[in-house]
Amino acid sequence: MKYIRAIFSGILVWIGVSASFYLLEQILFVKDAFFWHSFMVTIWIVFFAIGGAAFYYMKNYKMSGLQLGIIMSITALFLDVIITVPFVEIPNGGSYASFFSSPVLWILAFVNTVSVFLWRKQNNKKTPV
Repeated sequence: MKYIRAIFSGILVWIGVSASFYLLEQILFVKDAFFWHSFMVTIWIVFFAIGGAAFYYMKNYKMSGLQLGIIMSITALFLDVIITVPFVEIPNGGSYASFFSSPVLWILAFVNTVSVFLWRKQNNKKTPV
C-alpha cells in the first residue's frame, strides 16, 4: 500500500508541474518564454514535491526520502511518456527524443528528488525529550 501512495504522490507532482507549464504558457508572453517557464517551474516543483511528500508521510510510512523522491520522479516521467509527449509535445511538433533530451526535464526530476530527500531529512529529526 505504501508504494501506491508514493505513486499517487508522484501523480500529484506531475499534475502540478503540467498545470504550471500550461498556465504559464497561457499567461506569459515574453521572449525566451520557455526559459522563464522552466525557471519558475523549477522553483515551484520544490513546493509540489514537499506537498507530495507530506501527503505520503501522513500515514507515518518509514520509506526514506530519497526512495520516495525517486519513485515520485519515475512516476512523473512515466506519465510524461504516456500522456505529455503524445498529447502535448507531438502535436506541437516535438518528439520523444526532443522531450527526453531536454536538460530541463532532468533538472526538474533531480530537484524533485532532492527536495523530497532534504524535506524528509529535516522533518525526520528526533526532538530531544
